[in-house]
Parts: sequence; structure tokens; C-alpha cells
Amino acid sequence: MPPTEEIVCTAEDCFLDLFENHYTYDVPDEFDVSELSCPVCGGTDCLERVEL
Repeated sequence: MPPTEEIVCTAEDCFLDLFENHYTYDVPDEFDVSELSCPVCGGTDCLERVEL
């Protein structure tokens, strides 16, 4: 099963608090949340993976 991650945006001026990212089977092992951008504010350094 491909991985799924919950990601939070920590930017103060962004109203998005959490989103879920679904990957496909062909995602590279070295791919990290730092390569994503927030779908609302566009920030890249404000995203953090939720660890349960």
C-alpha cells in the first residue's frame, strides 16, 4: 500500500491547519515533505509531517 501522510502548515497567516497527502507506488525513497508546498499559502518551509 502506498504511504499516506498527514501534514500541517505552521505559517501564522495561513488558515490551513492539516492536509493529507496520498502517494503512488512509484514515489522515490528520498522524497521528503520539504519538497512539497502548502496548497493554500504556497509556503515550503512551514510544512511538518504529523508523527503519531
